[in-house]
Amino acid sequence: MSDSDNTGCDAAYCRGGLVQEEGQRQVFCGLTSIVWLHRKMHDAFFLVVGSRTCAHLLQSAAGVMIFAEPRFATAILGERDLAGLADCNEELDRVVHELLERRPEIRTLFLVGSCPSEVIKLDLSKAAERLTAAHEGRVRVLSYSGSGLETTFTQGEDQFLTTLVEQLPAKQDEAPSLIVLGTLAEVVEDQLHRLLEELGIGPVHFLPPRSSDDLPPVGPGTRVMQAQPFTGEATRALIRRGAERVDAPYPLGVEGTLAWLRAAAHAFGVSDERVDAVTEAPVERARAALAPQRETLAGKRITFLPDSQLELPLARFLAQECGMELVEVATPYFDRECHGVERDALGEEVRLIEGQDVDRQLERLRADSPDLTVCGLGLANPLEAEGLRTKWSIELVFSPIQGFEQAGDLAELFARPLVRHATLKV
Repeated sequence: MSDSDNTGCDAAYCRGGLVQEEGQRQVFCGLTSIVWLHRKMHDAFFLVVGSRTCAHLLQSAAGVMIFAEPRFATAILGERDLAGLADCNEELDRVVHELLERRPEIRTLFLVGSCPSEVIKLDLSKAAERLTAAHEGRVRVLSYSGSGLETTFTQGEDQFLTTLVEQLPAKQDEAPSLIVLGTLAEVVEDQLHRLLEELGIGPVHFLPPRSSDDLPPVGPGTRVMQAQPFTGEATRALIRRGAERVDAPYPLGVEGTLAWLRAAAHAFGVSDERVDAVTEAPVERARAALAPQRETLAGKRITFLPDSQLELPLARFLAQECGMELVEVATPYFDRECHGVERDALGEEVRLIEGQDVDRQLERLRADSPDLTVCGLGLANPLEAEGLRTKWSIELVFSPIQGFEQAGDLAELFARPLVRHATLKV
């Protein structure tokens, strides 16, 4: 859902409000999210029903070696399928049967829609029902859309999680429980889980889980905390099932993680004194790790082009904890409910943009000439050739960046291109 305060003024000069742009976009499609989702659920498999272009995109984004056996693949639609000369459902059934014969460890199979499957109106939800019945007791088959016609980059995970929410069992009581929503690296998940347990909060469930058998129950008494800012639709799906959302900044950086934990503590009746005692040591370590990176980043000017929806919390972290100056912060979609806390933290003087008109944004970028630009892969190399320093936004999605222990590493991701440039310049 998109909610913007479009003042109608030119985005290059507007201050305070959020300005919406519409035009040419430069983003990956939602299929890309499979690259990190397939690493999370160890007994799940993602089968994209798409074209050779879809397959090439996933292979390129994942960097999968020819000898590896990832938990994703592409059922390629050929010319006969696209022209309606072949029965796509029969072909899909055959491919799924062969896949399950070869990979007996698969417990949940996700059929992922693409642009080609959407164009020919292939009903993957019906296919999922049919295949679940055909393989009853052996595997659960679900479907969601990662099509570039409907989703962009990280929105693929939101679609995936929304489908998963529909499968969660109903709670049998109203006892308090917590669901942490959004894919996290396992090391980050373990750290956050340990801190929440030390605070006396529980039971704690992470969605998506590592195993298909560990789907958490949901209902009255369930609190939901987002670990990723691109989980708005899945959050609303949980609320429709009786859960309550806990409003908090995202756990990026020292202050963001501390505020996230405090919000969880308040929701479960845990005192601030208890939070201070549990977090004292990791906060001290994180601030020490952050200090040398701040020396590199303080005073540097940064622009975010829209890509992953991580832009607002990252901008808050870099401005408040690293001393960077925000020139422009653009995000693909602004969700007032899920992003409001982060927007408020940026203050009224930051130029905020929702959506993209890539030509206009590049014009402003060249005029602003910031020290660092966060953008997608497709824009990074051309901008580097123009003399601008860039940071790939996709790396920030793939890397473990949440929590206290990762605060220094997160800052280093932004410091690294500046250090490299200074070294090469010398």
